[in-house]
Amino acid sequence: MTTNISEQKLNPVRVVLAWGVHLFTATGAVWGLLAILAIFDVKYKLMIIYMIIAMLVDGFDGMLARWADVKKYANGVDGALLDNILDYLNYVLVPVIFLIKAENLLPDSVKLFTACAILLTSAYQFTQTDAKTDDHHFKGFPSYWNVAALYMLLMNLPPWVNFGFLVLFNVLVFVPIKYIYPSRNSYLRQLTLGLTYLYGVIGIWGLMQYPNQPGWVVWVSLIYVAYYLVLSLIPKKKAHAD
Repeated sequence: MTTNISEQKLNPVRVVLAWGVHLFTATGAVWGLLAILAIFDVKYKLMIIYMIIAMLVDGFDGMLARWADVKKYANGVDGALLDNILDYLNYVLVPVIFLIKAENLLPDSVKLFTACAILLTSAYQFTQTDAKTDDHHFKGFPSYWNVAALYMLLMNLPPWVNFGFLVLFNVLVFVPIKYIYPSRNSYLRQLTLGLTYLYGVIGIWGLMQYPNQPGWVVWVSLIYVAYYLVLSLIPKKKAHAD
């Protein structure tokens, strides 16, 4: 009874806003479903659009959740669990289906093996108790399979080369490298955020040009990927905050 009275005293506007943020996060399931349907219809431009929307939802929902204080005003939903479920859908399952269905991305003989490996290693990665560390890093390869799949679509590399990269990423899931969490990074923060936003703008613009995207877009975007990897590999005790 005490809990109910306490809940009744909460600002109803704040409660609606907080639940609205959870609903916003939950739309990730819709975008994931639409992306899968687009894959089966071989409408890759449409798939790209839905994947971008899903990534934007994932990119902004954490900030909105903190702003709306969902832990106080909508604590009936476990936001972290919801986020993990939708991340597994959009960052793992959707790209796995794409890698299986798309022509010339992977050798036919290893498609199922690769898909199963990604599903299993990602299940491990997502369920580690310290998959997201206390100092806001991802431990092990952070399941950016959707990003990897989109690069493979745009770069048109030989299928066996793509397979080699995917094997490497699967192995890196078990290597305890602490990859930065760009939006919550505490060192070189302003530079990292600026480059992350620039990477996002250029990447979205380039993807929206598919299949006639300019060749330079991929190579310019890889500069950020290199920066991300170097910053992740820097021993954390030697990194300095801005």
